[in-house]
Formats: sequence, structure tokens, C-alpha cells
Amino acid sequence: MKNPEYAIPDNWASRYYTIFAGQALSIFGSGLVQFALVWYLTQKTGSATVLAFATLAAVLPETLLSPIAGALVDRWNRRRIMIFADIFIAAATVMLAILFATGLIQVWHIYAILVIRAVGGIFHYSAMNASTALLVPSDQLQRVSGINQTLRASINIVAPPTGALLLGILPLQGVMFIDVLTALVGITPLLFFMIPQPIREVDENGNHKTSVLQDMKEGFVYITSWRGLMAICVLALMANFLLTPTGSLMPLLVTKHFGLGALQFGLMDSIWAFGMVCGGLILGVWGGFKKKIATSMLGLIGIGLGILIVGFAPANMFWLAVVGMTLSGLMNPITNGPLGAIIQSTVKPEMQGRVMGVIVSLATLMTPLSLAIAGPVSDAIGIRTWYWVSGLVCLLMGVGSFFMPVIMNVERDRNTDMDGLSVPALQSATD
Repeated sequence: MKNPEYAIPDNWASRYYTIFAGQALSIFGSGLVQFALVWYLTQKTGSATVLAFATLAAVLPETLLSPIAGALVDRWNRRRIMIFADIFIAAATVMLAILFATGLIQVWHIYAILVIRAVGGIFHYSAMNASTALLVPSDQLQRVSGINQTLRASINIVAPPTGALLLGILPLQGVMFIDVLTALVGITPLLFFMIPQPIREVDENGNHKTSVLQDMKEGFVYITSWRGLMAICVLALMANFLLTPTGSLMPLLVTKHFGLGALQFGLMDSIWAFGMVCGGLILGVWGGFKKKIATSMLGLIGIGLGILIVGFAPANMFWLAVVGMTLSGLMNPITNGPLGAIIQSTVKPEMQGRVMGVIVSLATLMTPLSLAIAGPVSDAIGIRTWYWVSGLVCLLMGVGSFFMPVIMNVERDRNTDMDGLSVPALQSATD
């Protein structure tokens, strides 16, 4: 059973991509800030521990707060959430710029601002993601997801060198204010376009009949009651657990195994992002198989094969590792894009925030756990071993999924698994 579509107009693309273009520019500004702060901490402290805590400050709120944010997104006005989230993030950036301008900046200030920005980002991402199915026709969701991932990957490529260039001609607080300007540009389309809002049941006083805690519980129950989605979540958790350390171990693989330096490490990072851009373009043009999950599992096989190639590349064949990283990046959007489209096209509109919140929380929860395990394991049995195991397991999971009806029929079987759950009407306007 698919979501009944709100009366999406024929010019849906102009509305959706105008909103997304504004948001993409805002994301680009955030990328500039991210680069500037990492570079400042690197130059100021030269401490890996400081950088690790900065990463934790940016990631941990997502792990802890995503289910809460998802529940609130399903209760509140999504357009207003996106507007106020952008304003919240911009205000935090202004505070940071003032601290830099006055010379009062301390490392703990940066940690605090990173947490604040992460909280705003969680609400913004949840609201935008939950609104996509109400802005885009169901048969276009997979293609749109590929285009979106292409744009985000392109930003990841462009933002660091642009940030480096700007730091050469502007003080750090100047880069901060560029982020504020891009946030304002991101807000502007939301002032002119309405975003449909799913109707939630309320009592005679206009209050929601369930509490936020009950809504969060419903998100967990929704996922666990849908066997196919639960199986995909398990696959995703395993894949994230295995693949997350391959990025953090890459500097050691480049230096210790290949005997190369920072330039080659940067090449591996860039080539992966380039692969993501190409993969997103392919998915955007192709649209994927009619059965979205088949596209996704093909992508997972490709990721596993790419990581295996990286791990098996001999020390004198660095170019082979580059090929593997390109393949891994290429298959990333082909794996993730259809999964997002499945959720957007099948999960009830008023449940999208909660369901995605739970999934994001579970996925990011694996990051500190996998990093804590991968380090000692790689020290004990070799860095390349982690690439061999993670690549092989991902490849086998992708192949095996084609023989698991619970996964391959995830969209069709939703009717049986979620039998009895009603789908509400949609409001035609935001306010």
C-alpha cells in the first residue's frame, strides 16, 4: 500500500527544487563552517583528541535526539520547523563569529556551538525528509533521491577547497557570516511555498491525543511490526558497523600499507566523493529498477566489491585501491537512494518523522561502537583485514538479500504487516 498522494501539481518539480536549491546553498555554507572549524582546531591545537571530541559533538546529538526530533516533526508544522531550524543554526554561527572577532574564542565554545548546530540540523533534516513524499510524486522519489545525493556529494567536494580559498582572503569570522547569508537564502523559498501537512488526531481542545513519548514508541513499533523494513534496518546497521571504520582507517592504510602520504589520502577521499556524484547522476537519470529494493541491494553488492578491491590491492598497486574507492562511492547513492524512496513512498505521512528518526538514531549509534572495536582489532590482526571482512560481508548480504522474500517483497508485504493501520487525509496548506 502506497501513500495516497496529496494533490501534487504538474509543476511539482519547480516547487520542490526551488526549496531544495535554497537548502542546498545553506548546506554549502555549513560545509564552509565545518572546514574552517576543523582547520582552526588543527592549527590551534594539533590534537587528534580535540578533533575526535569535535566529531563527537557533531554526531552524538544526532544519535540521541533523532527519535525525539522525528516525533516532534510529526506533531509540529514542518515548514516552520525548517525555517526556525535554519534561524537557530544561523544564530549559533553569529555567536561563534562574535567570539572569533573579539578574540574570546575557546575550544569548548566550538564544542558547544557544534552541538547547537547539530541539534538544529537534526530538526531540519527530519522535517525536510518527512516532507519529500508530500512534495514529489511517488514514481519520482527514487530519481529525486539520486539527484539530491549528487548535489550533496558535489557540495562535499566543493566546500573544502572553497573554504580554504576563503580563509586565505577573509578572517575566520568572515567565513562564519557567509554561512549566515546562505542560511537566509535557504529560508527564502520556504516563505513563498506551502508544504502539505499530514493531519493528526486531536481532542476537542486541539491537543494531540498521544504524548511525545508515546509517539516515539509508535515509531519503534511501526518499524518492528513491518518485517521487511526491520530486516532492511538490520542489514543497514550491519553495513554501517562494518563500513564506518573503513573511512577512519584509510589514513593508516595509505601510509602503512601503500607507503604514501597526505596527497594520496586526499585523493582517496576526493575520488570517493566523485564516485558518489556519478552514482547519484546515474540514479537520477536511470531512476533505478521498478522494484526499488533490487536497485539498493545491487548497490550494496557494489559497495562490498569496492571495499574488497581496496583491501586486496597490493602495496605497489595504489591505483587499484583508487578504482575500489571509486566503485564504493559510485554505489553509495544507488544503495541509499532507493531505501529512502521506499520509506518515503510507503510509510504513512504522519509517521515519516518518527520512523526516519529511529532509523537515523540506530544507524549513527553504530559509529562510536564500530570505531571503538575496529581500532584494536585492526592493530591486532592488520588494517587490511577489516577491509576484507567488511567488503565480503556486505557483498554476501547484498547477494543473499535477493533470496530473502521478506526483503525483496518489502513494499508489497507492507499491506499484510501493517494491516489495520489507517492512512489519514492531508492538509492542503501549511498554515
